[in-house]
Parts: sequence; C-alpha cells; structure tokens
Amino acid sequence: MKITIIGSSGLIGSHLTRQLRIRGHDVVAAAPDTGVDTIAGTGLSDAVAGADAVVDVTDAPSFGDAAAMDFFQTSGRNLLSAELAARVRHHVALSVVGADRMPASGYMRAKAAQEQLVGYGLVPYTIVRCTQFFEFLTSIACVSSRDNGTIRLSPVLMQPIAAQDTAAILADIAEGEPCGGRLDIAGPERLRQDELVRRLLVAQHDPRPVVADPADYYFGSSVDDTTLVPARPWQLGSTPFTQWLTGRGSAVRAHRR
Repeated sequence: MKITIIGSSGLIGSHLTRQLRIRGHDVVAAAPDTGVDTIAGTGLSDAVAGADAVVDVTDAPSFGDAAAMDFFQTSGRNLLSAELAARVRHHVALSVVGADRMPASGYMRAKAAQEQLVGYGLVPYTIVRCTQFFEFLTSIACVSSRDNGTIRLSPVLMQPIAAQDTAAILADIAEGEPCGGRLDIAGPERLRQDELVRRLLVAQHDPRPVVADPADYYFGSSVDDTTLVPARPWQLGSTPFTQWLTGRGSAVRAHRR
C-alpha cells in the first residue's frame, strides 16, 4: 500500500513511518521539513497523490485557544480537499480520548471540531481517539509544578499508552478499511494520575513531591474517572507502565477488547 503520514516528523509520526516501512509499505513522510505545509497547502497534492490511505498525526504548534482551532480547521480542510481530489480511500485522524468532554479547554474544543470536520467530509475515514502518551507525563509534571516545587495533580484515573503502541495500532488501522466512526485506543492498565507521575519522578531520581488534589484541573478542565479512559469500542496497547519505565517497552502488539 501507499500510505502518506501527515506530521511524520513528530513523536507518533516518526514511530509510524518506521513501522509502516518495516511492514513493506510505500510510505510518504509529509511534514514541513519535507516541503509539506498543511496550513499553506504547499506540497499537499503531491504528498497524497496515489495514496491508498492518509494518516493525519499533526498537532497544533500552540495550545492557545484560537491558535489551536485555526490550525486544526485550516489544516484539516486543506488536507481533506487534497485527499478528495486524489480519491484517497481512507483518512485516519488521530484525536484525543475525552476531547468532547473537556469544553473548558480550547485545545480540546479544537480537537472535537477537527473530528466533526472529518466526520462531515466526503473522504472515508476512521477517527482514532488516543489516551495520553507515557512520553507526555513529564510535561504534565512540569505544568503542574508549583513555586515551592510541589506537583499538585488530580488523582483521576488515566489509561496512558506508549507512543510505539499507538503507532502500531494506527498502522493496523491504516492497512484496513475505514470504519466511518471512532475507535478509542489506550494502554493496558488504569492508574491514578498522581501515582503515574510519582512513579515517573522516582524512576528519574526527581525528588519533587507529588500531592493528590481532587480539586485540581487537567489542563484547565474539570475531569472525573471517566474522562481520560477509553470507551467502547476500544483497542489496547500491550506495554505496561512499569515495562515502559524500565526501558523494556518494545512490544508493539495490540490486544483487542
């Protein structure tokens, strides 16, 4: 198959590009550094020409409300227009679990709007909603750190996933037929957010204390134990948090539930 990866230079895009090439596919790596700009539309037509599937794993350059909305709307319209002209048979969009349940977050509103754009479009699609990546937990710790070094986090349930598992599941989906709907993907276990970050800091020999605060927000949004975990239908990656922490998270097989 010929598969185009939009956002190939990012965390997920780079994993996905490698995995699809290992599987023997003809992969077009599309990103600004390869001459493809989804905002300006530059290089899009050539990037998607002849593609059987296009996987959009781009991310907004800013978490600002207006900037994120503008990015996903403009980029999405340009990409879907180019795919329609090229008669692409499958558009795969990477989104976020809980995007439609965190309206206080401008970024999540932008992701929900991106999903609507894809759903209302004319290109057959699959929307893949992903939980948080293990690799992003350090950033969660940074934005939750207070002046005295204490990290305050809501002890909300999460089900994070390894980036390599995310890429493996996306590769499977790109190889398949569009479902015309959404699929949630997540890691194999549910853990509390404060415990996840606490264990990460211990592994990194970071002495900052982590305090559970039920009133704390998740990137500006109120969340509960259903917000950041998958809903059926779902597909689970196979790398547990402890295995990822110790650097042995090499399994990319996914388990269906």
